[in-house]
Amino acid sequence: MLSGTVGRGTALGAVLLSLLAVPAHAEPPAEAPPTTPREAAPNTAPREAAAPNTTLRKAAPNTAPNTAPRNAAAAPDLAALRAALRSALANGAPGAIARVDDGGAVHRLAEGVADRATGRAITADDRFRVGSVTKTFTAVVLLQLVDEGLLGLDDPVVDHLPGALPDRRITVRHLLSHRSGLYDYTNVLFARTVSGFEAVRNKVFTHRQLLDISLDGPVTGAPGAAYSYSNTNFVVAGMLIEKLTGGSTGAAYRKRIITPLKLTNTFYVHPDTALPGRHAKGYLTDDSGGGLVDATRQTASWAQSAGAIISSTRDLNAFYSALLRGELTSAAQSAQMRRWTTVNSTQRYGLGLRRRDLSCGVSVYGHTGAVQGYYTYAFTSGDGKRSLTSFANASNSSAVLNTLPKTLEAAFCPSAAAARATAPGGRPEPAPGEREDIAPYPARG
Repeated sequence: MLSGTVGRGTALGAVLLSLLAVPAHAEPPAEAPPTTPREAAPNTAPREAAAPNTTLRKAAPNTAPNTAPRNAAAAPDLAALRAALRSALANGAPGAIARVDDGGAVHRLAEGVADRATGRAITADDRFRVGSVTKTFTAVVLLQLVDEGLLGLDDPVVDHLPGALPDRRITVRHLLSHRSGLYDYTNVLFARTVSGFEAVRNKVFTHRQLLDISLDGPVTGAPGAAYSYSNTNFVVAGMLIEKLTGGSTGAAYRKRIITPLKLTNTFYVHPDTALPGRHAKGYLTDDSGGGLVDATRQTASWAQSAGAIISSTRDLNAFYSALLRGELTSAAQSAQMRRWTTVNSTQRYGLGLRRRDLSCGVSVYGHTGAVQGYYTYAFTSGDGKRSLTSFANASNSSAVLNTLPKTLEAAFCPSAAAARATAPGGRPEPAPGEREDIAPYPARG
């Protein structure tokens, strides 16, 4: 169900945090040791609690296939990258930025404005809401807790959260791979875009309240079966983090990821509504497609551990690079994170991690994100040496959304990006598979 257009009315939600919500099947991982299909063997290690991981791990030898650009000397195609950002503006985004970190070289590009009211130019150093990129942070914390013996990936969730879920078969692994069958509560909250957002903009939810909305809806499948993207999975993951650590989700992010990596532009301010420091304002397109709503200030309480982090291009590149270099989890948990479920012909989902297979045969790893007013792509090469984060300060627009995959092609497939050049009229022509599945609404990260 490839789509380049956006439906209207109740077919839309303001934001949902997955670009892809299509059923799929699990497949053996390309980058992890062979295991039985779908599920790894139960974790039978004793549960002695280890010390929390507050320092970076020494990177383990990289045993993943070579997924760096085939021609190591081929620099990112900055002309194609800038053309993609300008295409986002041509399709309605006020501003768009990108940063590539490439083995010590840094490329920053920016087009348009961060603030429509003042006309301030956007910069590649501006902070922004990252939406579902938050899910990788959440997955990393849980995998660290697995490393510390506090839970196992194949534990029933109710062993740690008694009474939380009605189905004992749902495991931690099912949550992180979107195979729990739990209904996505955002279908209810954002049946209509602007009115749904305004109803929750300043509201503070508990994790339990969001879960209860989900449990009132229909299940999407049996636990462990098909991939079905649901923000509910990562709300429950946040509940697990708080139960096992005895602190808040935000405190876990800071102690285990933000502080060790020195991510000075990364924050979890929930339920505060303001973005700290210099930031890009975010603009939500209304359902008619004719107007933009300033969605910058909000609690993001409807998202929390599924999508409430604030960050920057520099910090997201540093985060994913460290993750792929093996600095945030053990080698065993890194392999589990990359046990892929097929989403479509070019995309796979692991445990809070996406894999995208580009037109030149390169695979990149990271996540996409959408929250009211903000679209984000953050991906890195298999060896962590080349990373890209691109961003547009707009949402609820498939026309804007479909420009961001072009930034991946420009950064990781420069020869292919150059060969496609531009279509008549000067706009970049999309590569095969670039358009996103957008159903049932256009802003899922």
